[in-house]
Amino acid sequence: MITSSAFADKRFAILGLARSGAAAAEALLASGAKLTVWDRQDVARAPFEGRCDIADPLETELTGFDGVVVSPGVPLNTHPIAGHAAQFSVPVIGDIELFARARADLLPHKVVGITGTNGKSTTVALVHHILQMAGIPSLLGGNIGEPIMAQEPLAPGEGGEGVYVLELSSYQIDLTTSLDCEVAALTNITPDHLDRYDGFAAYAAAKERLFKMQSPRNLAVFGSLEEPVGAIYRRQIEFRGEGRAQAADLDALRDRQANWPSLQGPHNLENVAVAVAIVEELGVTEAQWSHAIPRFRGLPHRMEIVCEEEGVLFINDSKATNTDASAPALAAYPRGEADRPRIHWIVGGLAKEDGLGKCAEHLGDIAVAYTVGEAGPRFAELLEGEVPKVERCELVSEAVRRAKDAAVAGDVVLFSPACASFDQFRDYEKRGEHFRQLVGVIADCDIDCSAASSAKDSAA
Repeated sequence: MITSSAFADKRFAILGLARSGAAAAEALLASGAKLTVWDRQDVARAPFEGRCDIADPLETELTGFDGVVVSPGVPLNTHPIAGHAAQFSVPVIGDIELFARARADLLPHKVVGITGTNGKSTTVALVHHILQMAGIPSLLGGNIGEPIMAQEPLAPGEGGEGVYVLELSSYQIDLTTSLDCEVAALTNITPDHLDRYDGFAAYAAAKERLFKMQSPRNLAVFGSLEEPVGAIYRRQIEFRGEGRAQAADLDALRDRQANWPSLQGPHNLENVAVAVAIVEELGVTEAQWSHAIPRFRGLPHRMEIVCEEEGVLFINDSKATNTDASAPALAAYPRGEADRPRIHWIVGGLAKEDGLGKCAEHLGDIAVAYTVGEAGPRFAELLEGEVPKVERCELVSEAVRRAKDAAVAGDVVLFSPACASFDQFRDYEKRGEHFRQLVGVIADCDIDCSAASSAKDSAA
């Protein structure tokens, strides 16, 4: 785990002992800190009995504490911990801030921080993949894989200083005050998580804070320059100069995309362009990244190629939990031979917004839409008359069965729900696993489940 003398004899309270909270507690204890910890679940508190004070920070006198550590899932806009800590002038922080404070005790290294509404998981995994293939030691953490404080710190290798590659959600950035990334990147910003922010502008401002924590000498990279990202980019040029604020060069890479089987679609072109700008800043050559990118296997549930059966491609894009995330997947499979639409789109779940959003721009490429879940009837209303055929299915299993029966060689069965999963599944991962299993049974595909597992393990 990551430890630091910066925490010795300091006092912290930890609210929530799930993965990141438990990892933070263990790292702080190993660093010599004094802790008060709490979780509503007895089983989560049990490992810390006798090692920490067990008490709810909301019922604790916080005078003299150096911080309250909470998980990103704690909604600071509504949870009383923020106001309670403020009464004692105690900061509310997360595990990424602990990592930032521990950096001085780590061996020489660099940090890459990547945020954005969509694409950040693929981009961080791709950066990590390129660095490792180039022989540069790297470690993946943040909003992906194992909590950063639980991981063994990097040691320099023949490839030079190690690189910590962090995926950062807006929630994590909200809980961070001192992370100065050598490279920070923003893929895009579209409306999301607005229940946690006072409007879209506040959500965008949360993303922008990643750059405000950076020194002006360090590099800022931007993917899409659609507003409000364009405005953030222009402010960063004023702050650090054009050479240190870069827009990813999509045009320079567009002709190469056909060689990247796991990185199709306009959104993945943007992800690759951001990744290339990042790794070149870290010393990776064009020859090295050109060799690495075609060998990237992608992440589970993100435009994941499940199998191809009798010429029909089955794609698991369960991570697409809003319409802006599904639109690039639709754009990745334009009309085929004879100008025929070839996408069999399985869509629905728990809607985050009303309407089709950017998906409306790609309806001409859809052969059949199969609507499922709580939002299924609404999607059916929106799509009927706009695409050749709509099948109301309710369950994903029924949709996969009907799509398999209707699709012909050259078609794509695309599971890109454009909705959250919580109407029928615990999370998007369980939903994607369900689709993968259905494809194996209904479409009789020989699915290499180890490929998905190894991709996930490499992201950890």
